[in-house]
Amino acid sequence: QVQLAESGGGLVQAGGSLRLSCAASGRAFSNYAMGWFRQAPGKKREGVSAIKSTDGTLYYADSVKGRFTISTDNAKNTVYLQMNLLKPEDTAVYYCAALYNMALVYTPSLIPNHYWGQGTQVTVSS
Repeated sequence: QVQLAESGGGLVQAGGSLRLSCAASGRAFSNYAMGWFRQAPGKKREGVSAIKSTDGTLYYADSVKGRFTISTDNAKNTVYLQMNLLKPEDTAVYYCAALYNMALVYTPSLIPNHYWGQGTQVTVSS
């Protein structure tokens, strides 16, 4: 089992940047792909980005391509999400999750509860 803790959320104006961090502890970080998800009020949780550090596989949702960058620091067991050119529609609670299958980025409802962090709020003002 892996424990995850997100940080780095906050309030930012449109066009600004934030970097989210997700620190992992417990089971070996490298055993998993890592994903970032978000959930806005009244909407379903959606996959934003994912990375499989063992082979460099990346995923970005179309809505964030060219603006968000995912990366890992395996020495620190941490995954990051650099978010640039933020828009009001990026406002959501952002979660990281450990993915035993990269394809789970498309179906977050199938990710067991204990593979999620607690979430961090990102608010983008217009």
